Amino acid sequence: MDTDRLPGCYRHPDRDTGISCTRCQRPICPECMISASVGFQCPECVRDGSGTGHRSSANAPRTIAGGVVATDPQLVTKVLIGLNAAVFLFCLAVPSAARPLELLGRYADYYGAPVQGVSSGEYHRLLTSVFLHAEWWHVIGNMLALWVIGGPLEAALGRARYLAVYLLSGLGGSALVYLLTAPNVPTIGASGAVFGLLGATVVLARRLRYEVRPVLVMVGLMLLLSFVSFGSLRVSWQAHVGGLVTGALVALGMLLPAAGRSRTLIQWGTCVVVFLLAAGVVLVRTAALT
Repeated sequence: MDTDRLPGCYRHPDRDTGISCTRCQRPICPECMISASVGFQCPECVRDGSGTGHRSSANAPRTIAGGVVATDPQLVTKVLIGLNAAVFLFCLAVPSAARPLELLGRYADYYGAPVQGVSSGEYHRLLTSVFLHAEWWHVIGNMLALWVIGGPLEAALGRARYLAVYLLSGLGGSALVYLLTAPNVPTIGASGAVFGLLGATVVLARRLRYEVRPVLVMVGLMLLLSFVSFGSLRVSWQAHVGGLVTGALVALGMLLPAAGRSRTLIQWGTCVVVFLLAAGVVLVRTAALT
């Protein structure tokens, strides 16, 4: 046995090498070695930790809010649009499926029937109603707005933070509807969540020092339309205002903290606080109805 022989590459044992990975110390040949800030590293160490000892996502490009920059920066928006469209088509095919999902505070189908609605414990209605739509033009209008407003916002926030803004805005809008609307009047639609994205866009524009007036004009016009009736469909200004305020509050928590160890804690802590505020509104209304 030749004791003077150099060790073989861990991936190509037939190739002698005097170079080893600076992280795992395994011998690597010139084909396998990858330049690092200090020495060379093997492909596995680079893939698993980007050469830093941290997870590979630790050094990934980040959005302004600290989210990971995704290959498809509008994936969540596309999924939300597809989900809304699928629910609309399903409810067209099975109309009875929509009734248990609508936002209704308290009602009975007939005298003596069991009481149903959010006040009876059906809290899922606060979110499921956000994915329901009454007419073709209703769903198309909301989905166009979601695409135009949501796509750029998702790219700026990152997927998880963007989804949090959307869902909490929908919840905030539903909470205000539940508080201020007659309990037997059904409310549906994604407009509360879309208004939340609009509120977050205002915060983002301020954070980036963009011209805010065009966005504020859009907010004003859309709020004005909230008080206009479209045929038999009554527009819920409560959902719009509730979603707008909720989206702006969550976006403030997402965008204002400076980069650092505490930023993530502040961001998700803001989401928890906003959720608890919405839950408080719901509980107050439930106590009043029961």
